[in-house]
Amino acid sequence: MFEIAELGHTLKKSDYDKQVPDLRTRLLTAQQEIRQTGFPVIILISGVDGGGKGEVINLLNEWMDPHYMQTNAFDEPSDEEKERPKFWRFWRTLPAKGAIGIYAGSWYSEPLSRHVHHEINDEQLQMDLMHIKQFEQMLIDDGALIIKCWLHLGREAQKKRLKKLEINPETSWRVTSRDKKHLEMYDDFIDVAEKVLSETSTGSSPWLIIDGTDRHYRLLAVGRHVLDRISRHIEQRDADKRVIEKTAASGVINARHNPLDKLDLSLKLDEKTYHNQLNFYQGKLSKLARLARQKKRSSILVFEGWDAGGKGGAIRRLIHALDARNYRVIPVFAPTDEERSQHYLWRFWRHIPRAGKITIYDRSWYGRVLVERVEGFAAEHESARGFSEIVNFEEELMHDGIIILKFWLHIDQDEQLRRFRAREQISYKRYKITEEDYRNREKWAEYELAVNEMITRTSTQAAPWVLIEGNDKKYARIKVLKSYCEKLESVLG
Repeated sequence: MFEIAELGHTLKKSDYDKQVPDLRTRLLTAQQEIRQTGFPVIILISGVDGGGKGEVINLLNEWMDPHYMQTNAFDEPSDEEKERPKFWRFWRTLPAKGAIGIYAGSWYSEPLSRHVHHEINDEQLQMDLMHIKQFEQMLIDDGALIIKCWLHLGREAQKKRLKKLEINPETSWRVTSRDKKHLEMYDDFIDVAEKVLSETSTGSSPWLIIDGTDRHYRLLAVGRHVLDRISRHIEQRDADKRVIEKTAASGVINARHNPLDKLDLSLKLDEKTYHNQLNFYQGKLSKLARLARQKKRSSILVFEGWDAGGKGGAIRRLIHALDARNYRVIPVFAPTDEERSQHYLWRFWRHIPRAGKITIYDRSWYGRVLVERVEGFAAEHESARGFSEIVNFEEELMHDGIIILKFWLHIDQDEQLRRFRAREQISYKRYKITEEDYRNREKWAEYELAVNEMITRTSTQAAPWVLIEGNDKKYARIKVLKSYCEKLESVLG
């Protein structure tokens, strides 16, 4: 794979100087088109030590407008990063639509390095690469352009480059003991790199392998490749848009299974039983949550349901048993301008809890396949792929040891109307009722179909939906508490 990058490609300085002005002009023009078209560009600059990655990144920032670019460099994870899934720190740095993010070190660095140092085996590497491909494809499906460049040096060329840097007082600091150790492991590193690049070079995000021997050649090669990929992406977006518009589905939601129909909404608890069980399960949860904190097992609780379905009341009874320092409740509203400029999962990744902590989402990423789908805020093809994106997202969290529990609080239309009218009579609850709530009732049948399909397609063995019979608030609150206690018991042992 790397043979072509070891042929010693060169470019005369005079030829380089002639070509750079035009390339810079075209890159700046392309950058303006990126801003106008509104898609993010992710540029990964990877390769062997001494291959010139830093210089390439500096030149890209010099040639283009740095106001709309951000360079992200990653080293060893911080304590905060270690307590979250591996992709958390990358999600936080993703460029907004219309901007460019350059990565020196990326999601490839850790699995490549760990395999070279025999910290993971081939099977674990394959699992990491599968997650990487899912991650990149999800960003690509959302319109992002991912450009991946590998700057290569042969063993002797790398040895010569590092020696040259080391003897120069102004650059000697750039050569570390780690670089020297890596040089000794050159063959192992190249073997693993070849496997990684082969597995992850796809039609939508291919790797470009560049001979890094000659400074002028590699700088111009990267610049031209970036320009070419941006230009092609803009052309392809226009073509894809026409295809999507021509082949768009009708928007009809189809759910073969109706799990909501099986719920017995007549279930209820009397006042005495309710208070006895409330005290019991809150006490039990308090102990289990402390144990989870000690064992550094974090939890994510998702609450979805009908308007006035009892989500807030269930959450309040749940957090009453928890240490306020160890949980956060995230109410989810319509996305802000900042959130709309990112992938829809970005705002949820921001709140992933640290080890042993709890994040409670009052509404969640399931809005993509519910309200955004029914109301047309997301295109049909965006909602359609949302199911697999969500399942992959949750699998990524659980792979890191996070406990996920998803609740759907279900009530019937008569009970919802009764609660609406009751809220209107109470001054401190009146703010909860809006014209939007009544308008949504007109689409009850559409939402019910969407909910049934959501449950059917995203209820997995590891993260099933817990359906809550919610016409009786007391019964619903106890079932939520009991379900979380049972989940913690099964996980913590």
